[in-house]
Amino acid sequence: MIGKIGKFILNFIVAILLILSVLPFILMVLAAFQHTQTLDFKIRWDALTFDNFATLFQYHGFGSAMLLSASVVVIACVMNIIVCSLAAYGFTFKRFPGSEAMFWIYMATMMVPRQVTVIAMFVLFNKLGILGTTISLALPAIDAFGVFLVRQFMQGIPESLLEAAKIDGATDWMIFRKIILPLVKPVLTALTVFTFLATWNDFLWPLVSLGSDESQTVTLAISKLQGAFLTEYGLVMAGTTIAFSVPFIAYVLLQRQFVEGVAASGIKG
Repeated sequence: MIGKIGKFILNFIVAILLILSVLPFILMVLAAFQHTQTLDFKIRWDALTFDNFATLFQYHGFGSAMLLSASVVVIACVMNIIVCSLAAYGFTFKRFPGSEAMFWIYMATMMVPRQVTVIAMFVLFNKLGILGTTISLALPAIDAFGVFLVRQFMQGIPESLLEAAKIDGATDWMIFRKIILPLVKPVLTALTVFTFLATWNDFLWPLVSLGSDESQTVTLAISKLQGAFLTEYGLVMAGTTIAFSVPFIAYVLLQRQFVEGVAASGIKG
């Protein structure tokens, strides 16, 4: 009896938390389909319209913003996968004196807040002449976390497998491409999802590095929808709904591989 009461209370608390977590999304979608300057849960069925979404693309450059964000995300995901998988392979299977210390020093860079490195990145990219380009927006996605995640997964691969391949005459590049990459596909999918979310939702670095209003990412485009004296919340929520929908759909499509990759990295770490 006591166990049933405890289970009921637990389910009740979970249900309350679930409702509280979903309510902001319901409010966002409801406001996106209405012309409104206030935020509430009132549904004006006769006033539901797609005008906010049409206005975003016609007058606020949302199409070009989405295209730029999509380009940055694709480049960031590809570069992060290449760099992190190669670095993780080196740290896992090509050990040398001091490699372990080097790895943990590299991991210590994760303790540095992103905001601290913004000025240094701005100066560096400006001197290189790539500030404000798509490449400069994608490069910060490469960080130590990806290397750590992939290395944890690779540590579960037996070295005897690599030794057998070497005996058969395989080079390091053949081993990496034909043996390691197929085995680490789940964790690379998880890394892709992490990179996708971080790059798509990034606001600070595009705000600092993009100096022109003609070139903006989705997050910047949404921030400029807010007026100085009056805010059309329907318009803002329509932009937010689009910005939310893209990574949500990507996550749903890659959910199974993402969960497998994260779970396997944790178990083998």
